Amino acid sequence: MELSDNTLEKIKVLKAKYASIGQDLDAYLDGLIYANPLTYWDYIEVDALLSLQKPKTDFPDEKIFIVYHQITELYFSLISHEIEQICKNGKNISENGEDLGWFDELSPKFFIERLKRVNKYFEALTHSFDIMRFGMEKEQFTKFRMSLLSASGFQAASYRYIEIACTDLKYLVHETKRDELLNGDIHEQLDNIYWRRGAIVEGTGEKTLTLVDFENKYLEKFHEFADEYQPMNIWKKFKNLSEEDQKNPDIIKELRELDVNVNINWPLIHFRTAARYLAQAGGESKGTGGTNWQNYLPPRFQRRVFYPELWSEQEINEWGKLWVEEVFADHLKTEKKLPK
Repeated sequence: MELSDNTLEKIKVLKAKYASIGQDLDAYLDGLIYANPLTYWDYIEVDALLSLQKPKTDFPDEKIFIVYHQITELYFSLISHEIEQICKNGKNISENGEDLGWFDELSPKFFIERLKRVNKYFEALTHSFDIMRFGMEKEQFTKFRMSLLSASGFQAASYRYIEIACTDLKYLVHETKRDELLNGDIHEQLDNIYWRRGAIVEGTGEKTLTLVDFENKYLEKFHEFADEYQPMNIWKKFKNLSEEDQKNPDIIKELRELDVNVNINWPLIHFRTAARYLAQAGGESKGTGGTNWQNYLPPRFQRRVFYPELWSEQEINEWGKLWVEEVFADHLKTEKKLPK
């Protein structure tokens, strides 16, 4: 069988590629001859994936809890993947350092497309959260959660990386310190980031074990990540666009949606679920790991806004209010213990 000119040209390209890295094309062709066909289960690593659920109790619903959190981490990985492409101007560098192209500068089209992907991932997570809200028996959850102490979803480092890459750290500083550190060093701002107040023992002001463990593992890495990504976070990428592109309604729409997805929808869907499982007749139970979910999750307590220049003063003052009125109204009618 004769080879087509197109096939011969591809062989020449492959030969040049492998020669440039000191490799022999014939050896790689032998590898193709001897290799077994690829299967779905090997490519997706199905057996490994399904072996990662290791409940700590015999309650059946604990598996649901584990699997959903693992799904969440996979979505966070996809979100970080898209954010990295935005922050690095769509550069695609291979493992051997070869620049595979794409863009030298961040084009509005690329910016919009990647932001849309990020928003779709967050929307999928938010819409699927009813699996957590209604997919477990409350009696089982309240029992198996006691075996998880001091582990908590609060310790999702992947979510913290996303926040740091989305905006300037000054917008993530705890509200009580925000004005003071508005022009501060990024590391001082990171040391006063809002979530560090979410795992403090209210009576003593001491850190919970949840926070201590989390910071011991990740705080130094967060500082290193901030050094890398703060100069090229999504907000800075937007501000580096031309004045005309900064007025692009599609870019503004996607940035505003990202702000709402991360700082309103995601925390409030957690709040609604926590209220369902943790509300007690005599008050509110602490979150897993001792987190203060009642004060930590509601957006109106923190008013975390990634892109304040894209919102009116009224919208910021009413941050999260519309969500509560439209989506959370049913819970407000039945749960009278919620924060006022």
